[in-house]
Amino acid sequence: MKDSIVQKITAQFPSSIVSVNEYRGELTILVKKQDIAKICSMLKGDNDLCFDSMRDLCGADYHRPDERFEVIYNLYSLKNHFRLRLKVRVEEQDLHVPTVTGVWKTANWHERETYDMFGILFDGHPDMRRIYMPEQFEHFPLRKDFPLMGIPGSLSLPHK
Repeated sequence: MKDSIVQKITAQFPSSIVSVNEYRGELTILVKKQDIAKICSMLKGDNDLCFDSMRDLCGADYHRPDERFEVIYNLYSLKNHFRLRLKVRVEEQDLHVPTVTGVWKTANWHERETYDMFGILFDGHPDMRRIYMPEQFEHFPLRKDFPLMGIPGSLSLPHK
């Protein structure tokens, strides 16, 4: 199954795979962010692979000078009982990734949460607004440079 996935992605998107990693039987494929929606659509629509379930989508901040952020897509094929992790790297100067809401509707909430916590924007998303924090909040709480104790006065809280 693992070889088949990589071969099918490579056949349709020859320059999209950045790296392939297998750890403890789980396959992770790092792909170019501009191709993520097309690759996801192919993985879902392929009759042999049939990745019909997006289990999770989340962000990660590695606080590196280059490609600081990643968006991680955890997919599952009910037909094949197989898990796949896709990743895209996102530079701090260009926080845009194509949406996958057209592939899996559940991506709507996951992409909004990733935007709210990390500030990563999903181009083409039908309702890109905050989900936890108020719209006027200017910060992104899961970024590594966000202070552990928060930013005093940045958010009005109820009095005791």
